[in-house]
Amino acid sequence: MVTDAAFAQRRRARIIVVGAGFAGFEAARRLSRLARDSAEIVLINPTNYFLYLPLLPEVAAGSLDPRRIAVSLAHALPQVRLVLGSVEHVDLQSRSLRYVDAENRSGELGYDRLILAAGSVNKLLPVPGVDEYAHGFRGIPEAVYLRDHITRQVALADTTEDQAERDQRLTFVVVGAGYTGTEVAAQGPLITDTLLADRPRLADQKARWLLLDTAERVLPTLDQRLSESSDRVLRRRGVEVLMGISVKEATAEGVNLTNGEFVPTRSLIWCVGVRPDPLVAGLGLPLQKGRLVVDEYLTVPGHPEVFACGDVAAVPDLTRPGEVTAMTAQHATRQGKRAADNVAASFGRNQRKAYKHHDLGFVVDLGGTQAAANPLQIPLSGLPAKAVTRGYHLLSMPGNRLRTATEWALNTVLTRESAELGLIRGNAVPLDSDSPEIPRH
Repeated sequence: MVTDAAFAQRRRARIIVVGAGFAGFEAARRLSRLARDSAEIVLINPTNYFLYLPLLPEVAAGSLDPRRIAVSLAHALPQVRLVLGSVEHVDLQSRSLRYVDAENRSGELGYDRLILAAGSVNKLLPVPGVDEYAHGFRGIPEAVYLRDHITRQVALADTTEDQAERDQRLTFVVVGAGYTGTEVAAQGPLITDTLLADRPRLADQKARWLLLDTAERVLPTLDQRLSESSDRVLRRRGVEVLMGISVKEATAEGVNLTNGEFVPTRSLIWCVGVRPDPLVAGLGLPLQKGRLVVDEYLTVPGHPEVFACGDVAAVPDLTRPGEVTAMTAQHATRQGKRAADNVAASFGRNQRKAYKHHDLGFVVDLGGTQAAANPLQIPLSGLPAKAVTRGYHLLSMPGNRLRTATEWALNTVLTRESAELGLIRGNAVPLDSDSPEIPRH
């Protein structure tokens, strides 16, 4: 156990931020400007990078190098002390927490202020076989694995004369028609078309992509027009969009669907959604649908020294009385900044302010020249949406902008790379909601 005996003798206050996803990263970055002279700022995260999650499907598609969406925390936050680890327990009475570091050693740290921004983890449903045969899509390992897995399935299909096996290996099932699932399914045919073009023996073979969801339409939280335009793009690319349908059972040979159909496949990609990090459930504090209850100042009632933001926090939505903010990167980013401002205010720097934010719109990259966006609630599709989407991501990324833009430019004139790297195997990325590799978003 790495103890914290010197904490009582320190001269400066200590602010601990748990999680370096959108909320935690922005909170730590803001605090490094507001309070670095008066407080020690500690950031605890299982990886040494901030993951720009919205571009993860492009890593799986081979459009971006994984390093482009992984921003070094040490480089971006030089004034912040980074602790590589995952928090296991928070003792609210003693104002301390226990964590496990990257080498599985236990450590303990005391705090004067605490910002909980641990993010979310995979949402698992009680569907037989899913935890054994499906793979999630929440981090770089999963994206790299998926890219290699698709490449491998095409290669193995090329080596067999059994048509049934070929069909099975070239069938890919994506579950969840939210942002991630829709983007993965949209990128899928572009990947497999490129891979099949290099295999003359598979010249007459088409890959089959399915997108399933229990919702009535794809992207159900978006404007109806954006949902419909995205649906059209998917169907033009040959994706079988099956709404109102999900997986009843997963097996080694395929999946049984709730409509009674059996789909032979070796590829089940789980993008159903997320739930708050289990850390908050162990605090013994009031929760709302698994999220920690906070007030409009992002403070935990009864514990003015504890703040929470992002996916772990049920933040009152002052623009929609009686509701809480959605679990989106847009809210997490702005809540992280406001939490930092209010922590600084608790030390006497300015006045605290309530969190209030109107949605500015959303962007969905559908690969190729296609996208869907509604900046300032103006629905766009096609090339205009693509331009808005790319611009939004470049402005939102805290680093690697030039490299990302350069790779995008090269992709317009170069073909996709089709080599399998073999870096990640399936047993290294199980559908485990508590895996430390899952980014604390």
